Amino acid sequence: MLRTKSLLAVISLTVLTAACAPRIATQGFQVIDAKPEDVVVGTDTRETVLAKLGSPSTASTFEAQNVWYYISQVTERYTYSSAKVTQRNITEITFNEANGVVAAVRTLDLDDSVAIEMAKRETPTRGRSLTILEQLLGNVGRGQLPRTDDDQPGQQRRD
Repeated sequence: MLRTKSLLAVISLTVLTAACAPRIATQGFQVIDAKPEDVVVGTDTRETVLAKLGSPSTASTFEAQNVWYYISQVTERYTYSSAKVTQRNITEITFNEANGVVAAVRTLDLDDSVAIEMAKRETPTRGRSLTILEQLLGNVGRGQLPRTDDDQPGQQRRD
């Protein structure tokens, strides 16, 4: 009996401590053979960057051929909470427009990010706002129901 109670206590402690461990997830660009820091300014070209790092996570909206981004992040999620970003790395590689040689390599992390809040304003709709009674009783007395088959628009008369 004592042995079963101690076994049950060990199992329940294991389950409780497992619930406290975070689930760690890594998303985005994964470094395999070469790191983004290995790109040499003035030496590497678009082709050598593609060979070293692979295709970028995204490219610049306005200069898609000249600015590439390699993005990765690590998130932790505990049992009953939302995921929290614990690490973020963004490598921006800028190429010369004329010859395609790397002009700059810039690395950003989580400390460089800026939190942007959404505007909580509401756009008013045009027209008149109706009360509940006007909404419920608004169609009373308007129009009338069709009385015969001939009065229904779009219906074909059957003979």
